[in-house]
Amino acid sequence: MRVPRYSLEEFARRGDAIYREQIEPQLTSKDKGKFVAIDIETGVYAIARDSMIATKKLYARIPDAQPWMVRVGFEFVHRLGGHRRVVKS
Repeated sequence: MRVPRYSLEEFARRGDAIYREQIEPQLTSKDKGKFVAIDIETGVYAIARDSMIATKKLYARIPDAQPWMVRVGFEFVHRLGGHRRVVKS
């Protein structure tokens, strides 16, 4: 079982910084919607259309990775809850 070595705040700080500074500048419009799993200790990352696949690819490269997940072009990785329904009267 993998054990986090950082607080949630430190995870977020490191992960977001690596994404903004090193990864985001390399992405194109074709990457929108893809998931990026980032090891917050090394900056190594994996990208895929599925979050689990991106994570598995990262662990294949770095078995002891401390992964932070980002979805390209979105503020959040996943949305919780249902969709709003507009009812016309």
